[in-house]
Amino acid sequence: MPEKTLKPAPRPHFALIFLLLITAVLLLSAFGHNHRAFWSQWARNSHHTGRVYIDGQPLNRKLTDIVYDPFTTQEKNENEAIYGESVLTAHYMSTLIDSDSFYMIQKTGKYINCKPVGQWYYGAQCGPNTWNYLIWNVARYNWQNGSPVLAWMFASDWKPPTNATNIDQGFPGLLGWEPVFHPALANGYLYSPGASGTLWKVDLQTGQYVAHINPFAAISINPAATFVSSPLTAAADGSIYYTTLELSTTGNPWGWKDIVGAWFVKVSPDDSSATVTYRTLTPGAPASGSLDCPGFFYNENDLPWPPSPDAEPINNRCGSQRPPLNLAPAVAHDGTIYTASMAHFNMQETYFIAVNPDLTLKWSRPMKHILKDGCGVLLPIAPQGVTNMPNSCRYGTAIGVSPATNHYGNAYLSDQASSTPTVLPDDSVVLGTLDDYNYSRGHLVHFDRKGNFLNAYTFGWDNTPAVYQHDGTYSLVVKDNHYPVPAYCYFNNPVCTAVPAVYYVSQIDPHMNVEWSFQNTNYTTTNPWGYEWCVNAPVIDKKGIVYVTSEDGHVYSIPQGRTGVFTTPLQKIFLLEALGAAYTPMAIDHSGQEYSQNNGHLFVIGK
Repeated sequence: MPEKTLKPAPRPHFALIFLLLITAVLLLSAFGHNHRAFWSQWARNSHHTGRVYIDGQPLNRKLTDIVYDPFTTQEKNENEAIYGESVLTAHYMSTLIDSDSFYMIQKTGKYINCKPVGQWYYGAQCGPNTWNYLIWNVARYNWQNGSPVLAWMFASDWKPPTNATNIDQGFPGLLGWEPVFHPALANGYLYSPGASGTLWKVDLQTGQYVAHINPFAAISINPAATFVSSPLTAAADGSIYYTTLELSTTGNPWGWKDIVGAWFVKVSPDDSSATVTYRTLTPGAPASGSLDCPGFFYNENDLPWPPSPDAEPINNRCGSQRPPLNLAPAVAHDGTIYTASMAHFNMQETYFIAVNPDLTLKWSRPMKHILKDGCGVLLPIAPQGVTNMPNSCRYGTAIGVSPATNHYGNAYLSDQASSTPTVLPDDSVVLGTLDDYNYSRGHLVHFDRKGNFLNAYTFGWDNTPAVYQHDGTYSLVVKDNHYPVPAYCYFNNPVCTAVPAVYYVSQIDPHMNVEWSFQNTNYTTTNPWGYEWCVNAPVIDKKGIVYVTSEDGHVYSIPQGRTGVFTTPLQKIFLLEALGAAYTPMAIDHSGQEYSQNNGHLFVIGK
């Protein structure tokens, strides 16, 4: 046989190698842009569940203290002059967390003090009436050697909707409750609210914007009167959802001047955008000029209400449907987006809304007359002839109705809250609301995926519950404040008697039954009933440990495995000061460090 000839080894094909390298880089880049941040938005994810699957660190010490709002002393001084308390009426964003970096608001600019203090309440152009002079920045911090180091700061041109309080003219406006500025992390970028309903798309490494996205480029709006009115919600596919509002510039925008427009907005990962009006999303709502929205009784001489078993209150003006401020959309597992709507002049005329990803309406359900736990359930019905029983309904009143309307209760929405829908593991959804008869506690309303009302829990004020999945089911963790106020009226009348306060964090099952309640018993001479819970979005770790903030200035960790009412936490740590605490959310990073807020300071807590 002839000898076999050995062929030389093939030489590398450098063009092919280069092509493969470029492909690998592009794939890595694409992977990076699809990377989901550990804590990307309000209540961590687009379902708003507030749950992490790592162990939270012990609350042993404060690891860092960052001042993000340097104006809190001035803000509280303006409120103390009006309300008699040094309270901080602001909503602040949740800390956003991605790997070894975190992102937080940083307020700069100029705060205009009132002279004399408190005159903003009477229409003066100072204090909250001029918060447009402030600047809302997003600051990125990188952890280096156990300390956060400022990497960059992006200055947004976003401004909150106008406060416009003028009690002398009968206009409460927003009463100094500063709306939330809330960006989100998605697609490998930071998305920040901007002016006039726009978004800024910001490079995470440089802090420079790479796109300015304007969904209203082809829509006739007044840019100076149009606002991003909600936190940004980042869906699993990278789409960003939020709400916008255009206010009137003639007269008081919260008084008798209707809004000009309201839109639900979608921005896709490729920066394209789409909008739909809230008028389209609420086809069954009364017309904006209608006088057919719910009214309530108002005459002190008619107490206890209702004035008679068949009394009817006079209806009120409606106004256009619009989103309440601070309510972040929620996205279900099938891509359905949940939001809510209220009439501009009547917060009793409300709707829970499900929207398809293409922004067509899936369903819209009125939240009027859905609550049936008023007279004879939460409130006693007075015996015949008795008109001075505290917090009672008149003899002969129908079971379940609200004494203020003589109809089943309405679930209200409020611009002073930050309640946000939470999508549950069974694809049902809950939302915190107010009402007019439950001692200012409100209700957490519960709908199934088809829009059927299921049930409600008797606390809803400024509350986004956290979800604890366990043992084939789930539980909800809610703050559960019982305030020292009357049930439904504030006259100098025995019927309008305040009740003692008690402050719980409660865990409830899907049927709204209480599984356990942790009571805050930090009593002081100034707060003989204890301090309310000021967390508006709790956190739950892998073991089910609950992390919450209290107005007493502490962060508490609450263990699972107990029943009934208990008063001993797993741990607690004092942050900065009691009272003066705004309603704030919590967050946890991938190492289990807790991020909490007090008096305009961001604290990171751990072992």
